[in-house]
Amino acid sequence: MNKTTVIETQNLTRIFQMGEETIRAVDNINMSINKEDFIAILGPSGSGKSTLLNIISGLDLPTSGSVVFEGKDLSQLSEKELDKFRLYKIGFVFQNFNLMPVLSALENVMLPMELAGRPKKYREKRAIQLLSYLNLKKRLKHKPSQLSAGEQQRVSIARALAMDPSVILADEPTGNLDSKTSIEIIQLMRDLNIKEKKTFIIATHDANITQFSSRVFHIIDGGLSETKINEN
Repeated sequence: MNKTTVIETQNLTRIFQMGEETIRAVDNINMSINKEDFIAILGPSGSGKSTLLNIISGLDLPTSGSVVFEGKDLSQLSEKELDKFRLYKIGFVFQNFNLMPVLSALENVMLPMELAGRPKKYREKRAIQLLSYLNLKKRLKHKPSQLSAGEQQRVSIARALAMDPSVILADEPTGNLDSKTSIEIIQLMRDLNIKEKKTFIIATHDANITQFSSRVFHIIDGGLSETKINEN
């Protein structure tokens, strides 16, 4: 079966200079990510996981090498084009949820659609559909402080899906969750990957994710390697 490549990195390197110390946060990474992949990138804190996600999303620029996303070299895009690219093509899920505290769950999910200029009726309808799909129909008017950590992360996932992006990037999405809720969130993302055909790239130190992943990578000192996994 032919696979459609969504993202390809070529000799991707990101070097930081800290005083006299040179840190290769991302070290000559070559990887191809296919449509509908559910990828886990495992590594300890400081291994380069977040830096890699930032470069893939265009939030950070590589020192050398390139990221090609759906045929477009991100280095060729202007800042305005990169902002538009992220809004329409990528959904973000964060460890700390990054929800607006003064907004309700519904308003948080509507926010990216508002930035894109979607009509209010459309924004409300889609946000309600997404939150209902994630079992949050009774939490539409609740603000983040009134929600559990697991509920906040589900709102974050709904927001990530709001613009129907090609790829979801999740940076330590279970980092602030207990073990039971962590499994529930990973399973939820895997279900969305299968049912909604979304590509997921998840950076984490939570090894539980490997049992759900279609592909597993390990990153150590900026170097990336793929681990073969047994498929059922």
